[in-house]
Amino acid sequence: MRKMFLIVVALLSMATAAVAQDSAPSGEIVISMANDPTSLYLPRAADTAAYNAALPLYDTLVGRNEKQEIIPSLAESWERSEDGKQYTFKLRHDVMFQNGEKFTADAVVETWIAGKDPSNLYPQLYSFASKVEAVDDYTVKISTESPQVLFLSKLLQWGIVAPTYMRQVGIEEFEKKPVGSGPFRLVERVSGDRIVMEANPDYWRKGYPKLARVTFRIIPDSSTRLAAIQTGEIDIANRLSADDVATLKDVSTVKVISYQNDSLYYVGFKNVGNGVGTPLENVKVRQALNYAVNRQGIIDAIFNGGASLVSGFLLASDLGYDNAIQPYPYDPEKAKALLAEAGYEKGFSISIGCPTDAYLNINEVCLAIQRDLSAVGVDATVEFKTSNSYWSEKAYGSVGPMYVDGWASGSGEALDRLQGALDPTGFYNTWVDTKLSDQINTLAATFDRDARAKLYKDLQKYMYDNPPFIYLYTQMIFEAVNSKVEGYSPTSTELINLTDISISK
Repeated sequence: MRKMFLIVVALLSMATAAVAQDSAPSGEIVISMANDPTSLYLPRAADTAAYNAALPLYDTLVGRNEKQEIIPSLAESWERSEDGKQYTFKLRHDVMFQNGEKFTADAVVETWIAGKDPSNLYPQLYSFASKVEAVDDYTVKISTESPQVLFLSKLLQWGIVAPTYMRQVGIEEFEKKPVGSGPFRLVERVSGDRIVMEANPDYWRKGYPKLARVTFRIIPDSSTRLAAIQTGEIDIANRLSADDVATLKDVSTVKVISYQNDSLYYVGFKNVGNGVGTPLENVKVRQALNYAVNRQGIIDAIFNGGASLVSGFLLASDLGYDNAIQPYPYDPEKAKALLAEAGYEKGFSISIGCPTDAYLNINEVCLAIQRDLSAVGVDATVEFKTSNSYWSEKAYGSVGPMYVDGWASGSGEALDRLQGALDPTGFYNTWVDTKLSDQINTLAATFDRDARAKLYKDLQKYMYDNPPFIYLYTQMIFEAVNSKVEGYSPTSTELINLTDISISK
């Protein structure tokens, strides 16, 4: 899920290394999406598809360069107080919103106020700031109750909104017709079919964007996406399998790219909502279910080897990863024994939510999990839901006590992923464990990198022994791109920087 994710929004304001020529935007690109985005308002953008569709509409205070360093964007400079609890930003003077409003400190304040509204999916990405105040038109001060290790990275989530317009129409109407200062502005959205944008003629980065028009096409079926890239109907086909792209090797008009995905896929457990009183509250049951799922079998049969096992909620590339902790082995007999020790020798019945077509091969993955659980006596019913339904309710309220999802980070460490999935105040949190929450909070306030690495190792061990999830896999991403597309460079979190893309003539 977005789920993302969270530094991914850096692309909203990523600076380009080369100086662009001041020429008019030209050309159109058509990009496929596996599911219909939940929203074009960032605090309600539930997954990668929604983020990719929303990103072009907004700018952020800071950005990231290709070396993943924080750089200026709408904020030209900033200073941090000695206690680390206050940042003062100096803002650009030459930025206009797509409706003609001028960008000032008031926009940052209104973005924070609207963003932390509890009706949003991710209010905690804004409410971590205890106060946002306009010092003058082009100076804004942001305060927190305690120092935040990833403070600037968190601001990559803040797509700055047109403040007067937001106050006039409110969040619900803004969501339908969003207005930011980004490189593209919304032309139309046809639910379940397409989202169309055009270049912002008043964009403050001279020479950008390069494209005149962007269309996102909603195409859930991967075989349809594959056919569309071959006929030239679309220019970028994402979330393809290794088998899919193998069929493109002789298609001269298409190039294939692959990269390691930062998303970690898992089966979530609930001990809140409809998870209260279920067998999942017993740690031996949760361990048993980790032993019960043949994840390597899923990787081999469904992904043709294009995925890797994970041992927990940290990836091997994350700070503090402990490679001494190995993935749960597939051991159905061990699973049965643990279930018996927990008092469930005859198994039990439960339901598992699955976001239909939202991730590569996810439908098949859900059914494979169902079969594996059945083999150890757990009668699991799979509830398939559209992405809009799946991610619409707090704590995955539209589905039962178990659910399948994925979460990215992209910052080189797992804190964003941990907070996103396990923060008790978060919209999607389904597992409450005071010790786990305390460990995550300590991480968030520990600035020393070596000390933070040690905390991650301790956390990884605790989450292995007391799993809030069935840890599944991370996968390779395969995409097909029309050869006329230039400047396309997605991140490991599948985010697209449309500002730099062009179409060759």
